[in-house]
Amino acid sequence: MFAQIFTQHPASVNETYLQHARVALRFALILFAAAMAALLHAIIPALCERTASRLVSKLNAELSARH
Repeated sequence: MFAQIFTQHPASVNETYLQHARVALRFALILFAAAMAALLHAIIPALCERTASRLVSKLNAELSARH
């Protein structure tokens, strides 16, 4: 029962726990970079004008292709 917490969802997307963790961590890091770009853009509008939206669009395309 306890092991299912870690294996059920990764198995549903045809991955092992470690494979899924790697993919999820990569997504998290890219989202963090997008958030930092948006924050920088909020402070200095001339910087990172399209960075956050480009990164989010890229991740959306990857996520859509996975399903």
